Amino acid sequence: MIRYVGVDLHKHFIEVCVTDRKGKVLQRHRVECLRDELTAFARKILKKTDQVALEATTNTWSVVDLLRPHVKRVVVGNPVKTKAIAEAKIKTDKVDAETLAQLLRCDYLPEVWQPDAETQRRRDFMTHRTALSSRRSRHANRVQAMLSRLMLRPPAKYLWSNKGVAWLESLDLSPHDRLLIDIHLRQWRQAGEEFELVDRALVEIAREDPDVRLLMTMPGVSHVVAVGVLAALGPVERSKSGDHAASYLRLVPSTRQSGCKTRHGRITKAGNPQTRGLLTQSCQHVARHEGPLGAFYRKLARRKPHQVAIMALARKVVTVAFLMLKNREPYRYARPMLMAQKFTKLQRKYRPEERGKPRPAYRCAADGLPAVYDEVDLPETTGPGDLPEGERKMLLDKDVMKYVEELYAPRVKRSDEPVL
Repeated sequence: MIRYVGVDLHKHFIEVCVTDRKGKVLQRHRVECLRDELTAFARKILKKTDQVALEATTNTWSVVDLLRPHVKRVVVGNPVKTKAIAEAKIKTDKVDAETLAQLLRCDYLPEVWQPDAETQRRRDFMTHRTALSSRRSRHANRVQAMLSRLMLRPPAKYLWSNKGVAWLESLDLSPHDRLLIDIHLRQWRQAGEEFELVDRALVEIAREDPDVRLLMTMPGVSHVVAVGVLAALGPVERSKSGDHAASYLRLVPSTRQSGCKTRHGRITKAGNPQTRGLLTQSCQHVARHEGPLGAFYRKLARRKPHQVAIMALARKVVTVAFLMLKNREPYRYARPMLMAQKFTKLQRKYRPEERGKPRPAYRCAADGLPAVYDEVDLPETTGPGDLPEGERKMLLDKDVMKYVEELYAPRVKRSDEPVL
């Protein structure tokens, strides 16, 4: 007999409601939110034919991993959509658990995608990296505020350079000001050391994952941005199109329609805020690129505010990234020397033994973009002569065709030019 189990998750306990195929409540349980207690409950109460429903929250994926071996199916619902579908005047834990079971029974529970272990690991890294960055910035801002209060100006243009930090450590201050600055400096250094550990893990992912390396061929996309985008989107097969991927990240405008009136407003901001932040920071560099993406921004910026044009550019970057992943092709309009620098830096980062060795990718930059991609083990890309007619027309309209042709033309080397 198929049973439907609604699970209402909390920090300290879990409320469970079990119903049959007709919606009749068979059992109710309250279990402590501990691994041993939950595993014992699953072995004793749940059956292999059961279907379980729960909402996405902080500890959802740990609970899913514990329950999945004991039941037929585990469905994770979207709490925002579930509230819109089944909002009750009386809200208790028992009511919430029963509501989840009934929605699952009727096949009306709005389901979210369940990430695989590797995607979840990358999401954890990106979340922790964002927290460490915020923590480091918070302590840096506190020190800046103290210097402003004490009317002191650092001798270095950038306070957090070696020279600036040495100056902070040598300041002659009152005992309590000296104590506070030392505390903030220690916290700032500790956050920086932990930040470097996370970045090392992201660099290793970028070296091993061909999808990350593909995305890094786009201008302004570092290994951090590439890993963040892939962690948010998951496998490329999940998205039907580039527009669907951009919509998943909530990089599309909100729409309000009634009758003959339609109004498009700001983005909904309901997606992953970390990935949107990485993309908007990346697009500050993309906006200055000589290729079609930079031309797209400059044309839009003539009639739209800067931030609106940046968000539109971020959406364009996601749609292009989707096509690159789908077609297994690197970016067609990257500058060869910048690609050589980017992938050489990735190969040598946190590897002292690689420093001082020859840099063949730099020598290949003179032979055009295809030579650089071949040197760093990336797939072939489509040259200007083989582009579809619509894409050629786009390049001509944006007046970047000459720039694109130069990317694929071997550069004539001067006799006095040094060898890299």
